[in-house]
Amino acid sequence: QVQLAESGGGLVQAGGSLRLSCAASGRTFSSYAMGWFRQAPGKERQFVAAISGSGIITNYGDSVKGRFTISRDNAKNTVYLRMNSLKPDDTAVYYCAVVDGTAQRMGSIFPSGSWGQGTQVTVSS
Repeated sequence: QVQLAESGGGLVQAGGSLRLSCAASGRTFSSYAMGWFRQAPGKERQFVAAISGSGIITNYGDSVKGRFTISRDNAKNTVYLRMNSLKPDDTAVYYCAVVDGTAQRMGSIFPSGSWGQGTQVTVSS
Protein backbone atom coordinates (compact mmCIF):
# COMPACT_ATOMS: atom_id res chain seq x y z
CA GLN A 1 0.00 0.00 0.00
CA VAL A 2 1.23 3.47 -0.84
CA GLN A 3 2.32 5.63 2.09
CA LEU A 4 1.73 9.35 1.76
CA ALA A 5 3.15 12.37 3.57
CA GLU A 6 1.93 15.92 3.05
CA SER A 7 3.94 19.08 3.69
CA GLY A 8 3.90 22.76 2.85
CA GLY A 9 1.01 23.99 4.93
CA GLY A 10 1.17 27.11 7.05
CA LEU A 11 -0.29 30.49 7.85
CA VAL A 12 -0.85 32.91 4.98
CA GLN A 13 -2.77 36.12 4.49
CA ALA A 14 -5.80 36.27 2.25
CA GLY A 15 -4.73 36.70 -1.35
CA GLY A 16 -1.49 34.84 -0.77
CA SER A 17 -0.21 31.55 -2.14
CA LEU A 18 1.06 28.22 -0.88
CA ARG A 19 2.28 25.04 -2.50
CA LEU A 20 1.51 21.75 -0.84
CA SER A 21 3.48 18.60 -1.54
CA CYS A 22 2.55 14.97 -1.07
CA ALA A 23 5.41 12.49 -1.16
CA ALA A 24 4.56 8.87 -1.86
CA SER A 25 6.41 5.66 -1.23
CA GLY A 26 6.56 2.82 -3.69
CA ARG A 27 7.76 2.10 -7.18
CA THR A 28 4.41 2.29 -8.95
CA PHE A 29 3.44 5.86 -8.12
CA SER A 30 2.78 6.73 -11.75
CA SER A 31 0.03 4.12 -11.88
CA TYR A 32 -2.01 5.86 -9.18
CA ALA A 33 -4.45 8.68 -9.65
CA MET A 34 -4.07 11.09 -6.77
CA GLY A 35 -6.31 13.60 -5.10
CA TRP A 36 -6.29 16.41 -2.60
CA PHE A 37 -9.07 16.82 -0.08
CA ARG A 38 -9.61 19.19 2.81
CA GLN A 39 -11.53 19.27 6.04
CA ALA A 40 -12.38 22.36 8.03
CA PRO A 41 -13.43 22.17 11.70
CA GLY A 42 -17.02 20.99 12.01
CA LYS A 43 -17.34 20.31 8.29
CA GLU A 44 -17.24 17.22 6.12
CA ARG A 45 -14.18 16.33 4.10
CA GLN A 46 -14.32 18.10 0.74
CA PHE A 47 -12.80 17.22 -2.62
CA VAL A 48 -10.27 19.77 -3.86
CA ALA A 49 -8.44 18.39 -6.91
CA ALA A 50 -7.34 15.17 -8.57
CA ILE A 51 -4.88 14.12 -11.23
CA SER A 52 -4.44 10.99 -13.30
CA GLY A 53 -1.35 8.82 -13.08
CA SER A 54 0.03 10.32 -16.27
CA GLY A 55 -0.81 13.84 -15.16
CA ILE A 56 -2.88 14.49 -18.26
CA ILE A 57 -6.35 14.51 -16.71
CA THR A 58 -7.16 16.84 -13.83
CA ASN A 59 -10.32 17.56 -11.88
CA TYR A 60 -11.17 20.42 -9.51
CA GLY A 61 -13.80 21.20 -6.95
CA ASP A 62 -15.99 24.15 -7.86
CA SER A 63 -14.73 26.29 -4.98
CA VAL A 64 -11.09 26.14 -6.13
CA LYS A 65 -11.37 26.20 -9.93
CA GLY A 66 -9.17 28.89 -11.41
CA ARG A 67 -7.21 29.36 -8.17
CA PHE A 68 -5.65 25.97 -7.43
CA THR A 69 -3.51 23.81 -9.70
CA ILE A 70 -2.69 20.16 -9.15
CA SER A 71 0.42 18.65 -10.71
CA ARG A 72 2.73 15.70 -10.21
CA ASP A 73 6.32 14.68 -10.76
CA ASN A 74 6.39 10.91 -11.12
CA ALA A 75 10.18 10.86 -11.07
CA LYS A 76 10.00 12.29 -7.55
CA ASN A 77 6.91 10.33 -6.46
CA THR A 78 5.29 13.62 -5.53
CA VAL A 79 2.00 15.37 -6.20
CA TYR A 80 1.63 19.10 -5.67
CA LEU A 81 -1.19 21.53 -5.03
CA ARG A 82 -0.45 25.13 -5.93
CA MET A 83 -2.93 27.41 -4.18
CA ASN A 84 -3.28 31.02 -5.30
CA SER A 85 -5.65 33.80 -4.26
CA LEU A 86 -6.26 32.08 -0.96
CA LYS A 87 -9.35 32.96 1.03
CA PRO A 88 -10.19 32.48 4.71
CA ASP A 89 -12.69 29.82 3.59
CA ASP A 90 -9.73 27.76 2.34
CA THR A 91 -8.62 27.23 5.93
CA ALA A 92 -8.58 23.49 6.59
CA VAL A 93 -6.43 20.43 7.02
CA TYR A 94 -5.41 19.29 3.56
CA TYR A 95 -4.95 15.61 2.81
CA CYS A 96 -3.68 13.74 -0.20
CA ALA A 97 -5.05 10.35 -1.11
CA VAL A 98 -4.99 7.71 -3.76
CA VAL A 99 -8.20 7.86 -5.79
CA ASP A 100 -9.84 5.37 -8.12
CA GLY A 101 -8.17 5.96 -11.47
CA THR A 102 -10.95 4.72 -13.72
CA ALA A 103 -13.53 6.88 -12.01
CA GLN A 104 -11.19 9.87 -11.97
CA ARG A 105 -10.79 9.75 -15.72
CA MET A 106 -14.58 9.81 -15.97
CA GLY A 107 -14.83 12.81 -13.66
CA SER A 108 -15.88 11.01 -10.48
CA ILE A 109 -13.59 11.05 -7.48
CA PHE A 110 -13.50 8.18 -5.00
CA PRO A 111 -10.70 7.80 -2.45
CA SER A 112 -9.39 4.25 -2.64
CA GLY A 113 -7.40 3.54 0.46
CA SER A 114 -4.21 5.41 1.25
CA TRP A 115 -4.33 8.78 3.01
CA GLY A 116 -1.64 11.07 4.33
CA GLN A 117 -1.66 12.56 7.82
CA GLY A 118 -2.68 16.01 6.62
CA THR A 119 -1.15 19.47 6.65
CA GLN A 120 -2.81 22.54 8.16
CA VAL A 121 -3.50 25.57 5.98
CA THR A 122 -4.69 28.71 7.73
CA VAL A 123 -5.67 31.80 5.78
CA SER A 124 -6.06 34.98 7.77
CA SER A 125 -8.29 37.84 6.69
